[in-house]
Amino acid sequence: MKIVKRDGKIVAYDKEKIVTAISKANAEVEEKDKVTDEQIKKIVKYIEGLKRDRILVEEIQDIIEQELVKLDKYELAKTYMLYRYKRALVRKANTTDESILSLIRNTNKELAEENSNKSTTLASTQRDYIAGEVSRDLTKRILLPEKISEAHENGILHFHDADYFVQPIFNCCLINISDMLDNGTVMNGKMIESPKSFQVACTVMTQIIAAVASNQYGGQSVDISHLGKYLRKSKNKFVNKLTKKFKDTLTKKQIEEIANDRLKEELAAGVQTIQYQINTLMTTNGQSPFVTIFMYLKDGDEYIEENAMIIEEILKQRYEGIKNEKGVYVTPAFPKLIYVLDENNNLTGGKYDYITELAVKCSAKRMYPDYISAKMMRENYEGNVFSPMGCRSFLSPWKDKEGNYKFEGRFNQGVVSINLPQIGILADGDEKEFWKLFDERLDLCKEALMCRHYALLGTTSDISPVHWQYGAIARLQKGEKIDEYLKGGYSTLSLGYIGIYEVTKLVKGVSHTDPKGTEFALKVMKHMKEKCAEWKKETGLGFALYGTPAESLCYRFARIDKEKYGVIKDVTDKGYYTNSYHVDVREKIDAFSKLKFESQFQPISSGGAISYVEVPNMAHNIEALREVVKFIYDNIQYAEFNTKSDYCHVCGFDGEIEVDDDLNWVCPNCGNKDKTKMNVTRRTCGYLGENFWNVGKTKEIKSRVTHL
Repeated sequence: MKIVKRDGKIVAYDKEKIVTAISKANAEVEEKDKVTDEQIKKIVKYIEGLKRDRILVEEIQDIIEQELVKLDKYELAKTYMLYRYKRALVRKANTTDESILSLIRNTNKELAEENSNKSTTLASTQRDYIAGEVSRDLTKRILLPEKISEAHENGILHFHDADYFVQPIFNCCLINISDMLDNGTVMNGKMIESPKSFQVACTVMTQIIAAVASNQYGGQSVDISHLGKYLRKSKNKFVNKLTKKFKDTLTKKQIEEIANDRLKEELAAGVQTIQYQINTLMTTNGQSPFVTIFMYLKDGDEYIEENAMIIEEILKQRYEGIKNEKGVYVTPAFPKLIYVLDENNNLTGGKYDYITELAVKCSAKRMYPDYISAKMMRENYEGNVFSPMGCRSFLSPWKDKEGNYKFEGRFNQGVVSINLPQIGILADGDEKEFWKLFDERLDLCKEALMCRHYALLGTTSDISPVHWQYGAIARLQKGEKIDEYLKGGYSTLSLGYIGIYEVTKLVKGVSHTDPKGTEFALKVMKHMKEKCAEWKKETGLGFALYGTPAESLCYRFARIDKEKYGVIKDVTDKGYYTNSYHVDVREKIDAFSKLKFESQFQPISSGGAISYVEVPNMAHNIEALREVVKFIYDNIQYAEFNTKSDYCHVCGFDGEIEVDDDLNWVCPNCGNKDKTKMNVTRRTCGYLGENFWNVGKTKEIKSRVTHL
């Protein structure tokens, strides 16, 4: 018999631990309340007689209490419960010391690999991580109900961002950048009036982005179309100045030409300001602002021509890249770019197809932008097209008192994700048991999400003036509570999920791409969506189903379950679970079939959904990318490209990274062997787990690759 401890570790059964625990309680009661050695042996024999392969340590303790009560040893049972409680207090003692000290010593590998955008060697980042470790500890020991903390530790669910939970701040948002630019804002107690030119508007926007990032923990998105009017202001300013100065010597056409030349210069400078400011600014959490730029050429927009110019310049500069410390042009991490495909730019003869051609070229070299189909999104969101938040979660449609849809100035309160494969493992092929366990764990997720909501209730606008008082979300008075923005579906609470592929394998014995498995997978997805709707009706809060791109969580859940339940073929043996509804990376499926298959899950996962396709050597497959982009418009709401070509960040080489005789990756161009400064992928094997087994040569790499 194996014992499953609270931390998920599995140890051998040891009856002496049971005897010791009862004996310690026995020693503290009067003689009449004691149990005999023979009675203790009978309790031990009863537990062993259950003949369980695995049993939770909590179950053993419950059985001991029940058996003592059966023997009418109530005082002893109470003493044993107190002993158990004291042990729980010891377990709940502060656990942050070693993790913080290891961070300062730079030996905390888990934190070092947690976020590729944050360097744990920097003092500013260390301060954020130290605060995060304290928050995690307080959250686990004090702020969350014990059953939620235990569920998180045991991989039943994942309570995201516990390192920020001690503060009443939220996850991600869509900044109301239009309001802040048009009506002015305040930062650090200083008034910033509405800009009079494009370049100033770009500068103000980046200042807003940095301030917002420092007062929330998730990503943010800005709709770049709000800059169109400021580009026109600059154009008018140039024309007016030139006309005033040269009206008697230059024709209108000449003035127009000079104004356009100056406008192009300001356009390039303004976009460069956005790119360099975002990548060089450091927020209070020690990293660049996690921001997404939403690029949508909406027909009927008064400033669509100006916006076309802005988007074209953004793509040009992203294609070029940004210089690293060695002066080599590399792909910047931020801002993330999302490009919307519509009838006017879907590569079928639209007016703005030339910009989409540039977007495809940019994707081939820099992997961004991502693509959203306006056609598919309108079908899924009541005719609306809007940006996901920085963390790629989507808001649900919401109307103000005048009946107008509103998306900007809204946010996400937080995320809790459910481990679907673990439910399948425990159900052990019994589908009835699966649905029973599923509902129990969904209820637990709801309770965890309500903890997030209650943590924000009663917060005043003073917690983050840029959000609550100066327009990013609202314009509340000082001291005013934010509660109205937490209710009525204005903001969302996200239920994430991991492992549709694995749970389908466990319950149905086939992949969710098999028709038999697809039916089950869709049923699971719809059940979660129905639960969110049920919770929303019950509470009036905006619950939403979120297909999160939680790569690290895919590994965490799999690791916990492998330790608990052993190696299970096609489930825990891989070292990872498949993200949300995605097709497993080992399945042989072409890009078009993958997108088409996954498209049926995206409308169900309306709180967030993105699909990926791998395109080998994208820089040499522009035509293939064009065809996939055209396919995206007609078939799926949100998709992104990954490439299987290698890349060296030291010299900019984008050929195949080679392997030397010592089985080290090495750039054939500059000799770089630092894995953290190169992207290494293998075309022969798409496996992105702990090891790369096939390197396209005769050798096998068996050492862990920590940075891809």
